[in-house]
Amino acid sequence: MPHSFNRIWIHAIWSTKERLPLIDSTVEKEVYQNLSEQFRELGCPVRIINGMSDHVHCLFLLNPQKSIAEVIKQIKGSSSYYINKKNLIDGRFAWQTGYAAYSVSESVVESVYQYIKNQKQHHR
Repeated sequence: MPHSFNRIWIHAIWSTKERLPLIDSTVEKEVYQNLSEQFRELGCPVRIINGMSDHVHCLFLLNPQKSIAEVIKQIKGSSSYYINKKNLIDGRFAWQTGYAAYSVSESVVESVYQYIKNQKQHHR
């Protein structure tokens, strides 16, 4: 086969260190925008990023040249650096070690999108 085709959707979730509620409404949009830019730079188009003050959900297409671990490590490191450099929160910001990542079938991408979009209602 001379050409390869990959379309692997990933639903990734990770938390702030000690699950502290650090991503409040005053910085949420900027943090999510930075995460989105980091994913794009890695060649991983993002469908949606949303979450709560202590964790983030992302739905993105995995760049076939990269592993999930590589992408998440880069995203978490770069975003922590950005948040601290811009002093978006009081004190030092860090993500908790680890993450969850699930492959998402094309047939359920829309339902996962809706689940992520409705995080605030889901956690009420």
